[in-house]
Formats: sequence, C-alpha cells, structure tokens
Amino acid sequence: ILAMKAAALAASAHDAKRSRRDGLAFLAGVLATFLLLAGVLLGLRAAGEAVGWGFQLQSPPVTAGLALLMLGVALNLSGVFHIGAGLQGAGSGLLSRLPGGVGAFFTGALAVVVAAPCTAPFMAFALGAALLMPWPMALAVFLMLGLGLALPYVLVSLSPRLLAKLPRPGAWMERLKHLLAFPMYGAALWLAWVFSRQTGAEGLGLLFVAGLLAAAGLWLVGAGQAERALGRRGVIHAVAGVVLLVLLVLTGGALTLAGQAPVHATKSEGASAGPAASPWSADAVSAALAQGRPVLVNFTADWCVTCKINERTSLTAPGVTRAMEQANAVYLVGDWTRRDDAITAELQRHGRSGVPLYLLYRPGQAEPDILPQLLTEGVVVEALTR
Repeated sequence: ILAMKAAALAASAHDAKRSRRDGLAFLAGVLATFLLLAGVLLGLRAAGEAVGWGFQLQSPPVTAGLALLMLGVALNLSGVFHIGAGLQGAGSGLLSRLPGGVGAFFTGALAVVVAAPCTAPFMAFALGAALLMPWPMALAVFLMLGLGLALPYVLVSLSPRLLAKLPRPGAWMERLKHLLAFPMYGAALWLAWVFSRQTGAEGLGLLFVAGLLAAAGLWLVGAGQAERALGRRGVIHAVAGVVLLVLLVLTGGALTLAGQAPVHATKSEGASAGPAASPWSADAVSAALAQGRPVLVNFTADWCVTCKINERTSLTAPGVTRAMEQANAVYLVGDWTRRDDAITAELQRHGRSGVPLYLLYRPGQAEPDILPQLLTEGVVVEALTR
C-alpha cells in the first residue's frame, strides 16, 4: 500500500491542489472502510455471531480476490497496461493508480482491508475496549484508528514545503514506479501463501491459473491500448474480453473450492526448531494444568505478519525451547487463519478482538498471564522461569 501511495505522491507532488485532493480522498477512503468493517463487525456480533477484527482475511475467496487485485496493481505499475492516461503520457501521466480522487479513495480502502487486520502492537486494547462500548462510542474509536492510519500521508500531502523537496516528474518517476511494483508482487505472493494455508495445494493451483489468465488478459488490454495510440482498431479487445471472462469463471471455481476446503490444521512451526506444538483447546489447557504443567498458548493467524515474526524470532528460539523443557510446559497453538468461533470467544474473554495473543497458564493460578504482543526470546524465557 505504501508503494502505491509513494508512486501517487511522486506524481502529484508539484501540484498543491491535486495533492490536497488526493490526501483528503485517501483519508475518506480509510475512514469509510473502517466504518464499514466496524459496522459489519458490530452488526454480526449483535446478531450473535462470533467474529473478530480481521474477519475479512479469514475468508479464502476474499484472500484470493485480494491476491489477484495486488497482481493487477503490480502489472499496472510495471507498465503492462495503463489506467487514466494514454501511452503518449507515459513519462508524466498519472499511471500508478486510478485517476484523481477516485484512485486515492480506492487506495485508502485497500489499505484498511489488507493492512489493518493484524492488531499488534497498539490496536489490540483499543479494539478490545471498542467492542464492549455502546455502538456510537465504538464507531468513534474506529474513526480515530482510521485517522491514525491515514494521518502520515495526509500531513505530507498538505505540506507544500515537504512536497517541494521531491524532484519534478520525469523519466525518474517511471523508473520509481517500476521499482515500486515489486512490493506489490510481494503482497500478491504473500496473499497467495495465506490462501494456500487456508485451502491446500489444489486451491493454490487454481489461484495460480487464475493469476496467469489475469496477467495474460491485462497484457492484451495493454496491447489494445498501444494499438489505439497508433490509430488502429482490431479484434484484440474482443480477445481480451474473452480471456478476462475465462479468468472470472476460473476464479469463481477457485473460490468455490476454497470455501469447501477443510480448515488448515495447525502444525509445529518448523520441523526441527522450537517447542513441539499441539492445537489449542480449552480441554487441552485444563488437562495440562491438572497434571501440574504450565501452558503457553499462542493465538495466531497466517495473515498476521507480527504473529509470524514473533514465531520465527522468539517462540522458536533455542532458549525458549530449553526453558519449555525445564519447566515441563505445554505449547498450544490456536490457529485463527480461518474462522474459529472457539478461538474468537477466547480472544473476547481476554478483552481482545484479534491476534496475536499470548497466554501463560500456571498451575494453581486462576487466570493466565498475558505476554506482550511484541515478543523477544528474553521475555518468553523470563515468563517461563518466573
């Protein structure tokens, strides 16, 4: 998302009016999407559904759609096809996004959908409190969270002195735009990985085919734009339409398969590193405590980047494994990658609406200790040995 905004900001830096418009439109997109997601979340909870923040990425069809969308944005930044300008304006046109305020609004909405589900480290308490408040106060909290997410870009877009420091548009901007396509390719690959964890290898294979057809269809669109720029008209647009229709049908098949796929089973993080993990359940916690063993619980999701960093750098560290063995502790993992009402209820019981959440149960202690959302090896070892 930052890559998209950097390309857009570079394009409009020396047009103060357009920069202000784009900054305010981006803010509007963020706030509107925050309110929409919050309204859906509060409505579902009021209807008795067990859902939490980040529920949109628990849906395999949504994850697949976002992966294809990120691929399309990356291809646009790479110059495969253009939106809002002809090829004649390739050196200075606004090609990195949809034209005008509509594109800025769309980018703000995309930022919330993709970047906001992981609550660590500062959103967790605010979201947990909001879900216990009356709905007007809860929506006010969500509005403030959206304002905080959009504020850095808005401040830059409203600061002529900062914008004046950027070089004027030219050939460098095209090179920058092409460079910024690679983070978007990375985002598409990350979402494809999350999709594979939700659905398995067959679903991922269909998503790869859909991605290939999407790339081919958008290339045909770009080729059609090149023909129009030369004053020619051909059948290429009809071919592109057929390819995109096939893509739609295939994507629908992939999403149907994803919805029918079994929930991804939790496995130990790493074959030879870290403590042996078992799936979380309230019964598993009770059984371990009855044996006099402490229990470390990791509530995580594959789409939560902070969760994955903590697992790779802290929870699987050799010192943590030794401390777990010395304490005769049990390590349980609650995987929230796909919807799990039991995990949602447990998160709510501890005042949270999203992951990560780390709990350490001690025999003879009524309530668990809640560990920080940003873990280090030392924090976990100290908690286990205390």
